[in-house]
Amino acid sequence: MMCQTLTEMGYEVMEARNGKEAVQVYELCPADVVLTDLIMPDTDGIETIREFKRIHSGVKIIAMSGGGWVGTRNYLKAAKLLGADETLTKPFAKEDVAAMIERLCGKTSKPTSKP
Repeated sequence: MMCQTLTEMGYEVMEARNGKEAVQVYELCPADVVLTDLIMPDTDGIETIREFKRIHSGVKIIAMSGGGWVGTRNYLKAAKLLGADETLTKPFAKEDVAAMIERLCGKTSKPTSKP
């Protein structure tokens, strides 16, 4: 759903099923911003952030979570401590994530679709 929403907003989006795959996709085609959920199968978001920052220290990361057994705030706080540039609590408005992406990319206007 997030991929579809961002694509409709004019962003070029690459998708991965888990954190390990996300790192592999990024290796092939670096992105301006990485969005990661914190609760995922196989490699969770906390581990994913650590791996991204270990390999690509300058990568911009937005971590998102709707909670879990230790609570949303704890997950998002840990993500921030490990290097996430921004955090989002689910549910959130698409305008909120777009504003974060634009801020991290140093843009102030809406993206344009690529032909």
